[in-house]
Amino acid sequence: MTLSLKANTARWQFQRYWELLYILTERNLKGRYRGSLLGVYWSLLNPLIMTGLYTAIFGATFASYYDNSTINYILAAFTGLLVTNFFSASTNQALVSVVGNGALLNKVRLPISVFPVSTIAANVFQLAVGSFPLLAIVTLLTSKSVVNLLALSLPLIALILVSIGIGFLVSVLYVFFRDLPYLYELVCFVIWISSPVFYPAAIVPEAVRPFLFLNPLLPIIESIRQISLSGGLPNVGLIGHSCLSAIVIVSLGWTCFRVWQPHFMDLL
Repeated sequence: MTLSLKANTARWQFQRYWELLYILTERNLKGRYRGSLLGVYWSLLNPLIMTGLYTAIFGATFASYYDNSTINYILAAFTGLLVTNFFSASTNQALVSVVGNGALLNKVRLPISVFPVSTIAANVFQLAVGSFPLLAIVTLLTSKSVVNLLALSLPLIALILVSIGIGFLVSVLYVFFRDLPYLYELVCFVIWISSPVFYPAAIVPEAVRPFLFLNPLLPIIESIRQISLSGGLPNVGLIGHSCLSAIVIVSLGWTCFRVWQPHFMDLL
C-alpha cells in the first residue's frame, strides 16, 4: 500500500513537472518571437550569416586544414557556431530564469528547477526545427550512412546536458551574486575563443592545446564534425568523451542547485 502510494505520488509529480515545463517552454517561445517574421528560424539565420563572414575572412587561409576545400571549412564553421550559439543562448537565458520568476515563486509553490530547464527546452526546440535538419542533411550526404545520422544525436544530447548543468549552476549563483551576468559574459567569450569554431584545432600550439580540453564544448564540436563531415564511421572515443563530460557537468550543476536551493528563497 505504501509503495503504491509513493509510486502514485511520484507519477503525479512527474506529470505536474512535465506540464509546467511544456507551458513555460511555450511561453518562452511565444514571448521571444511575438511579432517576428522568421520566428524560430532566426536561430538558423545567425550561424549562417556568421559562417559566411568567417569564410570570407578566413576561408582561404584555413581551407588547407579541411582537404583544401572551402565547402568543408564552411561546414566546419557552421557546426562550431551551432554548438557555441546554442550553449551561449541557453545558459544566458537560464542564468536569469530563477530571479526573473522570483515574484511568481513567492506566490505559488512550484519546482524551481523547471525555470532554467524550460529556457533550455525552448532553445532545444529552436535547434530541432532550425539548424538540426540542415545538419542532418549534410550528415546523410557526406556519410551516406543512417548510423552516422543516429550517432549525431549523442553529441547533441551531450550539448543539451552540458547546457542544463551550467544553467543550473549559473541560475542559482545569480540569486546570490547579482554581478554574475557581467562575469559570465566574459566566461562565454573565453569558451567561444577556446572552441575551434572559425579556426582548426591543429593550429593551436602544443603548449596551449591541453588547456583547450578543459572546454566542455571542444569534444562535442569535434565529435559532431567527425560524424557529419569525415564520411567515416562515428568515433566512439570522441562521443564517449563528450557524453562523459556532459554527465559530470549536469551532475555537478544539479547537486549545487539542490544544495543551495533552500538558502535562496529569502533573496528572490
